[in-house]
Amino acid sequence: MRTEVVTLPGRPERPNEDWAAAALPASGGGGTVVVLDGVTPPVGDDGCVHGVPWFTARLGGALTELSASRRDMTLPGILAEAIRRTADAHRDSCDLSHVRTPQATVAMARWDAATVEYLVLSDAVLVLGAPDGSARAVVDDRLDLIPDGIRRSLEATDRLRNQEGGFFTAAADPAVALRAVTGTAPRSTVRALAALTDGAARWVELFGEGDWAACMEVLGKEGAHGLLARVRSLEVADAAAGGPLRWKLHDDATAVYAVL
Repeated sequence: MRTEVVTLPGRPERPNEDWAAAALPASGGGGTVVVLDGVTPPVGDDGCVHGVPWFTARLGGALTELSASRRDMTLPGILAEAIRRTADAHRDSCDLSHVRTPQATVAMARWDAATVEYLVLSDAVLVLGAPDGSARAVVDDRLDLIPDGIRRSLEATDRLRNQEGGFFTAAADPAVALRAVTGTAPRSTVRALAALTDGAARWVELFGEGDWAACMEVLGKEGAHGLLARVRSLEVADAAAGGPLRWKLHDDATAVYAVL
């Protein structure tokens, strides 16, 4: 297996709120990848004294350890346990009932000789590349289905956060793991996979430079760093042309590319 993990901060003066890891089990067979995109809260109280980078590091560390060592647990079970562990780590010091308590989107995959398992929660993306060059993206589109007018309102968005009819992120409630998009694929049908935060997925989703198969081709030829360099160049060009990114040029961007 060959794996590449690359992350770039959106702004150098702010901490990168993404988190990523790839691991091999002690047996040497199979592997796991985990990508988190911390949700940046608006200015103001979120009930937590630690912050989003602390949260994503805690949650990501638990997800990586459990997915690599506990083959007896399902990915939703692993996500639930990782959320519980992270919540327990700051339950006594923070208000975990706050709607903006630190939270993250999740994309993860685990595989062995026979099967590839996957889980996606919120707007991270997992791309499965087939031996014939085709690709399939596993997405959770519930956030995309919310009208822009609502998403521009912090109060309206908060009312839909981790609520039925809204969208879900990994925060403090382990039950949210049951809301994730999950599935399996035969190992023989997956040649490579990529886990992307939305900052990296912009190459397809925002700029439309190609489909997911083309994205996997870029990753195969130029690596994760090459994909993120392309995204950054497109962002600069959009802002220079007076496009929407002139208001927020870059986002934290993370890509994990694994050849199985």
